[in-house]
Amino acid sequence: MIVSRRFLGVFGIVAVLVASCAPLVVQEPTQLAPGVGKSFRLTRATEVPLSTGYSTTLRANTRWDLVGTVTQGEVYRTKDQVVTLEGAHIHEGYIVVNQGALVGFYLPVERTFSPVTPTKALSIEP
Repeated sequence: MIVSRRFLGVFGIVAVLVASCAPLVVQEPTQLAPGVGKSFRLTRATEVPLSTGYSTTLRANTRWDLVGTVTQGEVYRTKDQVVTLEGAHIHEGYIVVNQGALVGFYLPVERTFSPVTPTKALSIEP
């Protein structure tokens, strides 16, 4: 099949425009106060819808360790998986938990908080 250069050019422009339409991950400024000593195991997988239209999944049987606190709750990270938030860019995220519910993500590279609406109850055990 022969494809003209004009078609390829138009297709390339359309592809760039579609890709540039992905929404940004919502980020709020925050400050992490370091902390240690607490951990838990997530007993059930949790699918978390993001405001960008994408979702991320927290896998079952992952161990989460406290790294600190932000105004919104306690910040935990795991060595069992890399949690990503996808939008116009992909960000690594640590979970932020308040009273047993996921309230958002702490983005360690950006040092910001990204809320989850509505919050998600987590099935956890020590």
